[in-house]
Amino acid sequence: MANRRSKLLVLLCFLSCAIIAIAGKSYYDILQVSKGASDEQIKRAYRKLALKYHPDKNQGNEEANKKFAEINNAYEVLSDTEKRSIYDKYGEEGLQQHAASGGGRGGGMNIQDIFSS
Repeated sequence: MANRRSKLLVLLCFLSCAIIAIAGKSYYDILQVSKGASDEQIKRAYRKLALKYHPDKNQGNEEANKKFAEINNAYEVLSDTEKRSIYDKYGEEGLQQHAASGGGRGGGMNIQDIFSS
């Protein structure tokens, strides 16, 4: 009975995180590209937005600084094939788990293990 409750709790936590991730802006939205965008399209969009929101061009503008950080974060994920694949399958939660497990070098929790039991 306790094991069943534990699994249910984990499932509810996972679903809550998924809903939060869906409600926020996706990395594709931030870079203003489609989900099927090529590496070149992502790079082009990043450069355009990075120039527009760069702190040197927007000194004292806190919103521009936040936007620039968002753009960099989105580009870091979408420009890396492995991170992009994880993000596409599992969202930001999957990336966090990937980072917590040492970037795929063992350890950490596998989302698939939760559902297979």
